Amino acid sequence: MIITKSWLNEWIDLSAISTDKLVKTLNSIGLEVDSVSTYEIPQKIVFGRVVECVKHPEADKLNICKVDVGTATHQIVCGASNVRAGLDVVVATVGAVMPDGMVIKPVKLRGVESEGMICSSREIGLGDVQDGIIELDSSIGKYSIGQEISTNSIFSDDIIEIELTANRGDCLSIRGIARDLSAAFDKPLRERNTKESEEKRVGIGRILTLSHENNLDVNIRYKAVDLKNLDLPFIVKLRLTQIEDKKESDVESLMLYATHSSGVILRAYSFGFFCAQNETMAKASLCRDENGFASIMAKDKKASIVGIIQENDSKVAYNEGTVLIEATYIPPNVISKKMQEKKISAGSMYYRASRGSEPDLNQGLDYCISVIESNSDSLVFGGTIEVGEPHEDKMISVSKKEIDEIIGANIDKAKITKILKNLGFNTTKSSAESFVISVPKFRHDISNRQDIVEEIVRLVGIDNIPSKPFTFTEDNGLGDDYFRYKKRQTYRHKAAYSGFFESIHFVFDEKRVLEEFGFETIDENKELLNPIVNTLDTLRSTLLTGLLKAASNNSKNGYSSVKLFEVGSVFNSQREESLKMAILFCGDRESDGLSNSGKPLKADFAFFTKKVSDIIGAFELSAFETKHTLSHPFQSAKILICGEVVGELFRVHPSVEDSYDLDITYMCELDFEKLPCSLKTAKQTSKYQASFRDLSIVMPKEMSYAKVKSVIDSSATKELVRFYPVDKYSDELLGDNMSLSIRFVLQSFDKTLEEDDITKSMDSVLNALKNELGLGIR
Repeated sequence: MIITKSWLNEWIDLSAISTDKLVKTLNSIGLEVDSVSTYEIPQKIVFGRVVECVKHPEADKLNICKVDVGTATHQIVCGASNVRAGLDVVVATVGAVMPDGMVIKPVKLRGVESEGMICSSREIGLGDVQDGIIELDSSIGKYSIGQEISTNSIFSDDIIEIELTANRGDCLSIRGIARDLSAAFDKPLRERNTKESEEKRVGIGRILTLSHENNLDVNIRYKAVDLKNLDLPFIVKLRLTQIEDKKESDVESLMLYATHSSGVILRAYSFGFFCAQNETMAKASLCRDENGFASIMAKDKKASIVGIIQENDSKVAYNEGTVLIEATYIPPNVISKKMQEKKISAGSMYYRASRGSEPDLNQGLDYCISVIESNSDSLVFGGTIEVGEPHEDKMISVSKKEIDEIIGANIDKAKITKILKNLGFNTTKSSAESFVISVPKFRHDISNRQDIVEEIVRLVGIDNIPSKPFTFTEDNGLGDDYFRYKKRQTYRHKAAYSGFFESIHFVFDEKRVLEEFGFETIDENKELLNPIVNTLDTLRSTLLTGLLKAASNNSKNGYSSVKLFEVGSVFNSQREESLKMAILFCGDRESDGLSNSGKPLKADFAFFTKKVSDIIGAFELSAFETKHTLSHPFQSAKILICGEVVGELFRVHPSVEDSYDLDITYMCELDFEKLPCSLKTAKQTSKYQASFRDLSIVMPKEMSYAKVKSVIDSSATKELVRFYPVDKYSDELLGDNMSLSIRFVLQSFDKTLEEDDITKSMDSVLNALKNELGLGIR
């Protein structure tokens, strides 16, 4: 993006600000300056006026001119085709040293004295502004004949090139840059909207009609001008040279100039392109073309694609006659997405449209019209014809506390408000503690509170925020889905390592079988409407029936030992989903071989419990009667981990084993969500030797071990690390009682336990058992 200081000055007063300060400010607010260059017009080059111009008698291409340079009138021979009397020009007087090193001296050209040189733009270092010599006009501001041109701001300008990031489409214009500088310098932006008098003006509706389709995401406005004596001013030609862009016609050049200055995308159309032969009413339509782009059409001819390209036939190549001036805005995300899909050829304006042009169409049109009226006798038609899509401002809420926390400093609320206001944000709905910010339409890059804070920081200046140590802790990027997946994988692998094979079934089951065994089934009004087959006519409420069928199939195929598990979804009567894990062990503990003389032991309750523990870790069992009829009435228990019930464990009822042709079978079903899957925490262990003591307690056969355990837990000293039953015995002498041997493990963190310490701990347990349960040692 190329700007000049004098051009910026049209939109914001920079007269008291040096170029060096301007460049530093641009860099500090995130508009990185790539290069700076300054015009250095040599001394003794002044403004002059051609008061007389006659042909050279000895050369057809030379003219003898009388030129007023303020202090005197000099005779200068000039070969430019555009020199004429009455023209204000740039004159290099005698003694001037030109940029290419040439020294101006009095000379004779074909026998005629010449004192000085009437200069072209290239000769004074401005580039190819126009053909021939410079033709000055009022566009460069006030000047006097004889004044050195280096004192004029247009001829002593600074050209600044800014490297814009792709998201700052709002700064692809002089006005956009000035808007950011307005906030940086706290200076008002010079708005150039004009109020036109509609009196005695022919309305645009007399010569133009516009039909349109709806929902095109386009804002578009038209003005009409009857061009007369249009003369492109010198400053427009100079600045187009400075930004290294030119157009073939004056009208096209004027559109480019106004677009670069205001940020509004402007196009000029030939009036005749939209008129049928012998008609005076132009008829245009806005519709979708064959590729889905919003296009301007004249009957069956395409004039342009909005924001992308204009057809050459519709462009203006004349300086006299009626032209239609169009201002358009299309959201950058809309046009960019469409171009990615279709990839059609684009014109120079697509770059602006795809990054976000200026949506305030009126100010762009007004700027363009004011330039035309100032440099021609043109007649502007009254009013506009326009089509627009409604726009709802994006609202962002952020508290003052959040802003300070993100920045790491306390910024005055009034200062924040002023910055946001100068940048075009609306904060009128804000409260004392928070900001409610309306994002202007031209700021396409602002979407969240972090973007708002970034705007504040770049205008406050990063160097003006005190530095302080900052602790950065990165959040764990792994979400709940990953941990659920990881937990499932962990338990599946543990089951496989323990010798079990994974069995996977449909989430469907046979409702008749579930009801037969007493399992919950889906409510009728939520049942499957179109089951796959009759044997899969409902959602399963348990994994157990599926594992039984799989075990039965394996047993019928000759397997004497079947070890299966499954982790899968089940559903309650309301079709609410949960995750379960089921484990099955059927038949022999191991394969037959030498070690077991070909007669391996069958699985039993204790063995299966140990296998389950290998998979899910330590747990406790408690007496439990299942709600279904799959289980053996005297071999079932509920599984507890840290006092919470996580599932059930049982032997399959013998009648069920027979019906499925199974050997002795054990199963358990667990609530998978309740199974532990946390990081293992290391605990301190004692460095002193542990001691073991066995006690054989006489207790009634019908008394549960849970009662004994509860009493021992409540009476245990700190030296009692753990205890567990190791044997039980009964005979005729004991009658209805039995002897239960319990092993106690004792250990201290402070010392090796002595016999007195051990005896004291054992006495505490025995006294509690005697006092609370009436039990004693054998």
